[in-house]
This record gives sequence, C-alpha cells and structure tokens, in this order.
Amino acid sequence: MNQIKPVRARNPIKPTLDTLTSSQIEAIRKIPPHDAAPTPELEAHRPVSIFTGEDRFQHEQQRIFLTMPVPITLSTLLEPGTAMAHDGYGVPLLLTRTKEGRLHVFLNACQHKGSKILDGCEVQKQNRLTCPYHAWTYALDGKLVAVARDETFRNFEKHTRNLAELPSREHAGLVWAILDRDADEDWTSLHAQIDEDFTAMGIPSAHVYGRKTFDLKANWKVVLEPFLEGYHVQRLHRNSIGQLFADVPNVTDVFGLSIRQISGKVNFTPDALNDEEENIHKTVTHAYQVFPNCVVVTSPYYISVMLLMPRGPGRTIVDYFMLTPEAPSSEKAEALYSKSYDLILDVFGGEDFWAAEMSQAGLETGALDTVVYSGLEETILTFYDLLESRL
Repeated sequence: MNQIKPVRARNPIKPTLDTLTSSQIEAIRKIPPHDAAPTPELEAHRPVSIFTGEDRFQHEQQRIFLTMPVPITLSTLLEPGTAMAHDGYGVPLLLTRTKEGRLHVFLNACQHKGSKILDGCEVQKQNRLTCPYHAWTYALDGKLVAVARDETFRNFEKHTRNLAELPSREHAGLVWAILDRDADEDWTSLHAQIDEDFTAMGIPSAHVYGRKTFDLKANWKVVLEPFLEGYHVQRLHRNSIGQLFADVPNVTDVFGLSIRQISGKVNFTPDALNDEEENIHKTVTHAYQVFPNCVVVTSPYYISVMLLMPRGPGRTIVDYFMLTPEAPSSEKAEALYSKSYDLILDVFGGEDFWAAEMSQAGLETGALDTVVYSGLEETILTFYDLLESRL
C-alpha cells in the first residue's frame, strides 16, 4: 500500500491537488492528454440472468449482503445523543450514537413483542428509546432500563432483554454492519486506502446538504453499471453534463474489493496540475465503487454518495446524499448548493436511474441472452470479477 502523506488543512470551498492522498495524486498524474488516450477494445459478456434471476438474487443476499459488511448510512448524520431507523435492506435496523460518541446498530425490535421502536428514516435527538406499544424503554447502548408494570412479570430480569445488536464499524465516513448476527465477523473488505482517500476528501466531517431516497425498478447492478464506465456520459447525458467529460478511459485502481476511477474532464491537461491553487475537481473526477454497493463521485463543490440496496431481482432502494464541506454560510453559497442539488438529482434521477429502469424492463423481456461490453466499460467487468470471487 502506498504511504499516505500528511494532508494539509482543507480549504472548505476549494480542494486542491495537495489536499489529496499520495495515492490519489499518483493516479491523477497517470491521466494522459486526451489526444494520447488509448482506444481500448474488449470482448466480454455476462448472462442476463445475473440481473433478472431470483436464484442469483438470493445467492447474492446470502453470500454478500447478509454476511459481509454493508454500508448503512453516513457517520456524520448521527451526532451524540441521536437515533434513527433504517429499512433500506429490508431488515429493520435501529442506529444510535450515545452521548459518549459510541455508535451501535441494533435490530429494530422491542424485546417484548418485537414492535419497531422507531419508525421513519429521520435522525432524532433521543436520551432514551421507548417502544410505542407497551413503553418498554432502552438506553442508547441498547440496555433495557425500564418496563411498565414490571411487577406483573414473574422472575423477570431486565438484562436478559437488551436490544439485539449487530456487528458494526465506522469506516471511511460510513456506518457499516453485518446484517446476520450469526455470521462470522470479517471486516477485511474495508480497505485502508478507501478510508484514507475519503478522509482527505473530507467525507467523515462533511455537511449533509441534501438527501433523497429512490425506489427503482431495476437490479442493483444495472443501477451501478453507469458509475463504472464513461461510455454513456456523452450519450445519455448529452443535454445535461455530457459536454464536460472526455470520451476516454479512466485511470483505475483496485483496493481489495473496491475500485477507484479517476478521469480528466474535457478541459483537463497535464499542465493544469501545475496550478497548486486550482480546484482539482474542476478538471478531475474521482468515482469510487466501495464494495459491495457504495458509489462516491466528486464534483467541484460537493460530493455525491449513493448506497444501492437490493430488495429484489428487479428492485433497488438508493439512498442519495449530497455532501458539502460545510453548511452554506451565505446566500451565494446557498444558491450554489441549491442549484447543484437540483442538477445532480436531475442527472442521476432523471437520466442514470431512468436508464437503469429502461434497461431492466428490456432485460426482463427475454430479448437478450447476454449483455455485451465495450472497451470503455472494462471496469464493469473488473467489478463483476470481484463480485463473483465472493459468490
């Protein structure tokens, strides 16, 4: 692994080249001039059944989404003394952070009759958690601290009815958990380089400017694919952002099971890297696929984080977060962030996610047996090789 150089204090508005890790800088310096970029060719296919089959969906659930660490939400959402419910994976979860800062992920089920203790997905300030059914009350660390009319329970010991906790960790600014309490704990899929990169980019301490949930009629991998290739950008996004990006391959690195892509925008030249005061994200885009289902994409003034949560062969819940270095402190900053948020929701929601649903509908007709990939989509095949190594 590359040694990570010390990162200087971040400019909250203008991230420059030397705020990044040495690994990121090394990759950026590998970007060739656009007129010297290669034209890759590829002969590769995948069966349509990986996007439409119930057996494949269930296999992914058992081998990956229930037994490996999966991202639940952003760490920065949960301040000390808060709690939130989460149902994105179809497993009712309850996240808390104690006043001391300790994060917990529980199954959202009261130990009396199984009622959900919290509902909805908004973060709530809480000192204690009280079940709405019979008012059993829990501390934020999951301990049962009060039972209504406890004298009516014979031989009852509160310590035997604490909330059921899942293995969890915070990594790269995200909360991770293993959804099967009986699975062996293995955190090796969480790579240190991703944590170092995201820390340099300010993700763990960022402000959540906008948040939106999408319920898509598409397989999670169909939703993911466009974030692993640039082939679609000048075509699908021709009327929005397509003109900002070059039609060339990305510089790709693999860290464990996760993928980092770095690409120069249409205005990129290697000489631009000599300007140490330039906002690096005006000319360079970072796109991460953090295994198995987290996507992070940089923009000049904000960072997009997406969690793609499979709910069926043809259904995916996407939690989208727009992160800014800080809350807007002026009308000008608010106008910039508001305009950016509207644009990115239009691009991702109205174009990328729309295309995913269009593709899923076609795949389910049976018109194709296989999907074919071009040289500009090679990173998709890298991802499938990594995914299939765990199936």
